[in-house]
Amino acid sequence: MITEIAQIEIKPGHEADFEAAVGKAKVVFGGTKGFHGFELHRSIEKPQRYRLMVKWATLENHTVDFRGSAAFTEWRALVGPFFAAPPEVEHTETVTTT
Repeated sequence: MITEIAQIEIKPGHEADFEAAVGKAKVVFGGTKGFHGFELHRSIEKPQRYRLMVKWATLENHTVDFRGSAAFTEWRALVGPFFAAPPEVEHTETVTTT
């Protein structure tokens, strides 16, 4: 299992709009190969900063299957207008849990 972590900075005053757009985007992710769910976290100290954590079966499910799909275009159309800057994205593997 791979976790995509996207740090997203939102234009001030658009937090509620961004959160609503992410809510609409749940359906967009749902049909993507290898998708296993996501969580959206909002920073307490920096309320315009979010972290989107998406679970994928493989790295390629995100970088090839999703990013090369119409679903990615739809996702960006929904949430992109609220970005203050391009998201920072990285991928992680779980090495230990409790």
